[in-house]
Amino acid sequence: MPLISILLVLIVVGVVLWLINTYLPMDGKIKTILNVVVVIAVILWLLQGFGVLGTAHTVPLN
Repeated sequence: MPLISILLVLIVVGVVLWLINTYLPMDGKIKTILNVVVVIAVILWLLQGFGVLGTAHTVPLN
C-alpha cells in the first residue's frame, strides 16, 4: 500500500470527520459514537493494509 494513498485517505477522513463535527448539529453522544466508530474503522483498515490483520473473510463468524 503506497504511503501517499494512506496519507490521502487519512487526510480525507480527518477533514470529513471535522466537517461533520463542526457543521452538523448532533447530540454530543452521537458525535462521540461516530468518532469512535470512524477511528476504529480506520485503525482496522490500516492494520489490514500493513498486513498485521489477515483479510476480513478469513475471520470465523461463529
